[in-house]
Amino acid sequence: MKYPTLIIACMTTLVACGGGGGSGSSGSGSNNPPPPAQSDYAAGIFSSANVYKDRCEAPRAGTADLTGSTEDENNWLRSWSHNLYLWYDEIIDEDPAAYTVLEYFDLMKTFEMSPTGTDKDRFHFTYDTEAWERLSQSGIAVGYGAVLELVTSSVPREAFFVYVTPGSPADSAGILRGTRILEVDGVDLINSADVDVLNAGLFPANSGETHEFRIADYNGTNERLITMTAIDAVEDPVPITHTFSTPQGVAGYFLFTSFISPAEESLVEAVNDFNAAGVTELILDLRYNNGGFLDIANELAFMVAGPGAQGQVFEEIQFNSKHPNINPVTGQSLSPTNFHSTTQGFSLTSGAALPTLSLSRVYILVGPSTASASESVINGLRGIDFQVILVGNPTTGKPYGFYPTDNCGTTYFSIQFKGINAKGFGDFADGFVPHENPVEAYEVQGCDVQDDLETELGHPSEARLATALGLIDGLDCSTASPIVMSPSSEPARFEPRPIPNNASGIGSRISTERRVPRMDLPGKILRSH
Repeated sequence: MKYPTLIIACMTTLVACGGGGGSGSSGSGSNNPPPPAQSDYAAGIFSSANVYKDRCEAPRAGTADLTGSTEDENNWLRSWSHNLYLWYDEIIDEDPAAYTVLEYFDLMKTFEMSPTGTDKDRFHFTYDTEAWERLSQSGIAVGYGAVLELVTSSVPREAFFVYVTPGSPADSAGILRGTRILEVDGVDLINSADVDVLNAGLFPANSGETHEFRIADYNGTNERLITMTAIDAVEDPVPITHTFSTPQGVAGYFLFTSFISPAEESLVEAVNDFNAAGVTELILDLRYNNGGFLDIANELAFMVAGPGAQGQVFEEIQFNSKHPNINPVTGQSLSPTNFHSTTQGFSLTSGAALPTLSLSRVYILVGPSTASASESVINGLRGIDFQVILVGNPTTGKPYGFYPTDNCGTTYFSIQFKGINAKGFGDFADGFVPHENPVEAYEVQGCDVQDDLETELGHPSEARLATALGLIDGLDCSTASPIVMSPSSEPARFEPRPIPNNASGIGSRISTERRVPRMDLPGKILRSH
């Protein structure tokens, strides 16, 4: 049985990640003492997680759910985490009868800090199972058809819309790239502690919800009120493609937003288009790509590198000390995964030969939202000495992964393994850093360039794209500048792409029977103070 590896981000929130994520307001890692024990559990003694699996306080009709209790659900979390969590020996064992389910999940993690002073585990969250399956399999999510970037996580906050899908509610409301959000449903986004109202408006739970926003242009002018109604939006993972004529040949550019199932078809189509256009250089825009399926990241890396990558290791995963040789979820022996030279069956027929650009290098536009599968593309290519040049700001830093697992209608994401490349490198917990003269292993040749929110993505004068084009023309970071150039072709695939005809067949990829390992980014977390 095949277990495709997954990396995709959860919904960004202001206080907690995921559809119903935990509160983090009690227990270990907070200033509040835990409630008194209410059960006869024995600290340090763990039954098999299977004893409590699918025993639910509120069983779902038509599923494998059995009648159970909150304590059953927490006992499952306790045993499951102790077996699979990467840092299981850093979890403080707590009474499962003393907390709600989401409170208890918040405790099933390490509260240690990284050497740089950040949380060691920033990627612990939950998702409503139905919503998760719709997003990961078909790219369907409730929203306004716009990508939101949360720039600062504490007061005073900053939030911008950075990409708007044509024809979407955001587009109809006149939102452009760089539009600043000032208020949500009358609540001040910059300074207010009322994050519940902000979350509800920015990340609506249901299609049909209407919310009011006070917005302004990027420079703070033209302040105005708008309303938007959320829809079930279908994400096009490759919404913009261009080719540019340069003195060095033809440069291809595409924006890639998520490694979800439909991306397999979109990426193959983009590579075929670039081959037809005679592309000799590639600029891959991953600045807002939080992640997705690792197998699709593997495919993309192969299509970039070409036949020279065939037979070489793309990535190897390592579990906790309890599982040094056997994958504890699949039961298979742990071994490195080579670059995929054929499709893996996400939205195209499995086993078809992948097209390749067969380049000698790739320019990747990155930023703080570049995470997980995106970082795996960077790390996997570097592992075989393929030249990667980064333009932008440091990436998220997510060399870890997990198997999203459903229990009682909630899908849990808990760090279970670490990924390393062919050279054994995976130590980029603080991100890959673009650097003109890299020294450290996490520093990558390239240029530190701020995001240009005043220029549309794909325009040759947009700062990061312009810098990459300048580097292609032989300039360095200090001399690369927005060069006036005209795209040699119009943007392709700008409208949302229909769901592939075989999308319904992808559903079996996400289930309790076929769980898929995933690396993820829970989004920037904005706090109330």
